[in-house]
Amino acid sequence: MEKRIRVLVAKPGLDGHDRGAKVVARALRDAGFEVVYTGIRLTPEQIAEAALQEDVDVVAMSLLSGAHNTLFPKVVTLLKEKGAAGKLIIGGGVIPDADIPGLKAAGVSEVFTPGTPTNSIVDYIKANVK
Repeated sequence: MEKRIRVLVAKPGLDGHDRGAKVVARALRDAGFEVVYTGIRLTPEQIAEAALQEDVDVVAMSLLSGAHNTLFPKVVTLLKEKGAAGKLIIGGGVIPDADIPGLKAAGVSEVFTPGTPTNSIVDYIKANVK
């Protein structure tokens, strides 16, 4: 039996808008992934700890508040510090195109912006989970 891909969907920071994260979580579940949705307003430390406790393959973060350049890399750093550097980390939300290269350089594998078809996220995860 093939192992199901486990995905943590998280909302870091003070952003309380979670409709997009819930839509993505549902699409990932419908695609056959095991999804853990953490809810809103988590610290990077809480997200990293949840990723470790849930032993997920993917950490998917959504953010609309503009703090992505701080919070996404902080989660990446914490996961590396805790020995979980191999997890696929993706981000999404209202993120300016100009910020995406910096996020990728910080260890976010891919960034999905508004209008991205959910099947593109599913396909990306399937292609990149090791």
